[in-house]
Amino acid sequence: MSGERLTCPKCRGEMVRGFILDLSFPQVAVSHWVEGLPEKSLVSGTKVPTGKAMPTATFRCAGCGYLESYASPEFGAK
Repeated sequence: MSGERLTCPKCRGEMVRGFILDLSFPQVAVSHWVEGLPEKSLVSGTKVPTGKAMPTATFRCAGCGYLESYASPEFGAK
């Protein structure tokens, strides 16, 4: 993904990299993709299995606004 230019599959416009905020109080974080089905947790609301979460990046088309997300360790906060 790094350095690769993406083209919008809808209108062929340029895709711009960004991220979707995870507004989990008290912190602001990059959203993560988690493998498997969600399970309830009494403490945190949803269980997150160890090693199953991966940060995501979302690309937005500069032309039409279409969003496309990808999950990869390289997309974590630095």
